[in-house]
Amino acid sequence: MTAVLCAVAALPGGIAAAGGPGAYAFAPDALPVTGAASPADAPRLEPGRTYRSSLPRNGRRFYRLDLAAATTTAYVPVTAVPPAHATVTATDGIRVSVQDAAGGSCSNASARFGAALSPRPVTALAEREPGRTLCPDAGTYYVLVERVDSGTAGQAQPWDLEIKPVTEPRLAKAGPTTAPRAWDSASPEPLTGDPRDRTGGTGFTTARPLGGGVWRSRVTPGRTLFYKVPVDWGRRVHAVAELDGSPNGHGYVGGALTLSLYNPVRGLVDDASLGYTGTRKPVALAPLPPVEYANRYAVLSGENAMRFAGDYYLVVHLSEQMAGTFGQGPFGVTLRVRLDGQAQSGPRYAGRPVPDDVFTITEQDRVAAPTGSTGGGDTAMRALAVGGIGTGTVLLLVLGVWTVAARRAQTRVSAQKPTA
Repeated sequence: MTAVLCAVAALPGGIAAAGGPGAYAFAPDALPVTGAASPADAPRLEPGRTYRSSLPRNGRRFYRLDLAAATTTAYVPVTAVPPAHATVTATDGIRVSVQDAAGGSCSNASARFGAALSPRPVTALAEREPGRTLCPDAGTYYVLVERVDSGTAGQAQPWDLEIKPVTEPRLAKAGPTTAPRAWDSASPEPLTGDPRDRTGGTGFTTARPLGGGVWRSRVTPGRTLFYKVPVDWGRRVHAVAELDGSPNGHGYVGGALTLSLYNPVRGLVDDASLGYTGTRKPVALAPLPPVEYANRYAVLSGENAMRFAGDYYLVVHLSEQMAGTFGQGPFGVTLRVRLDGQAQSGPRYAGRPVPDDVFTITEQDRVAAPTGSTGGGDTAMRALAVGGIGTGTVLLLVLGVWTVAARRAQTRVSAQKPTA
C-alpha cells in the first residue's frame, strides 16, 4: 500500500494539483518545451511529436521548425488552455503564425473564445504550403504564438499550450490544382432515432470515437467534450447538437453551447453556437463537401479544410455562464452525426506524412466508432499522469489496489495456517 501511495504522490503535481473532472487532457507523451522570446533562441519542434508549453500574458513565444524539402506542407496547430474560471472576453484568444528566417509571414490564424465568454481550449492552425510566393524554400521556419487579450483584470495567469506539428509530403503524381467544381451544398436532414450514450473525452488525445448515428451525453457548465469521427476520402460529415431544456432558472445565455469541427491536423473546419433561454434548441454545422485532396484550393475556409481523410474532431463546449442562470446541471446534449458518400481511394504521396497514420482510417478506427471503444489499453496510472481525472478517482484506485493487496495477504495467511 505504501508503494501505491508513493506512486500516486510521484505523479506530476501530485493529487492536490491534479486537474479536476473536465480538465483538459494533454497528451501523456507530450514533451515539455519552453518557447523563446526571440527567434534566435527558439527551441526546435519535431513533426509527429506533441509538445506542452505555456504562454504568459502579453507574451510572444517562438519555436523553430526545420523543413528538409521545399515540397513539404507543414501544419502547426496550437491549443491554448486558460485556467479554469479565468475571466475572458469574446475577443480574447491566441494568434499563431509561421514565419521564414527573415521574419516574413507564411500564414497566420487566430482562435478566440467568442460569445460564450467562457474559458475553454481554443486551437489555431498556421501552415507553410509549397508552391506559393511566400516561403517557397526548404530550411528553417519559426512558429510564433501570441496571446490576444483585452487586458481585463484577472488574466495575468499563463495559459498552457499543446503543440502538435504535422508534415504532409507532395503527391507522387501531379493532380488537379483547382477546387472541385460542384458538390451538394444543401443542408442534410438530421438523423432521427433513439440516442445511444457516449461520454466525450477531455482533449484531442482522449477524444472518444464516434460514428454516424444519434448520441447523447451530459455536460456541466465550463466543460468541453471531445469526439473523433473517422471520415474517409470521398465521404462527408455533418453534425447537429441539441441542448436539452432546463426546468431551473430563466433568462438568456449567449453562446451557451458551441459546436466545433476540426480536421485531422486540428485545423478548424466550422463552428457554431446557440443562445439559450431554457428551452431545447439545436445548433448545426454548415454543409461541407466530401473529403478530397483538391479541396485545399477552395476559397472558403470550411471547404478548404476538408482536404484529407482521417479523424475529424467534434468538440462541444457548454459555457460557464450557464451556471449562474440555469444552475450547475448537468445538461443533456444530443449529437446527430451523419456520414454520407462512398469511401474512395486516396491520393498517393511521394513520401510518408509525419505522423504516418494521420491521414489514414484504420480498421480499428472503423470498429471503434460505432462502439466508442478507445482501444488504447491505457492504464489507470497513465490516465492519472495526464491529469484529467479528479482526486476522488485517485482514491478509488488506491482503495481498489489496497483491497486486492489485502485479499492476497489474507490468502497467504490462510495458506500458512494448519488445518484441523
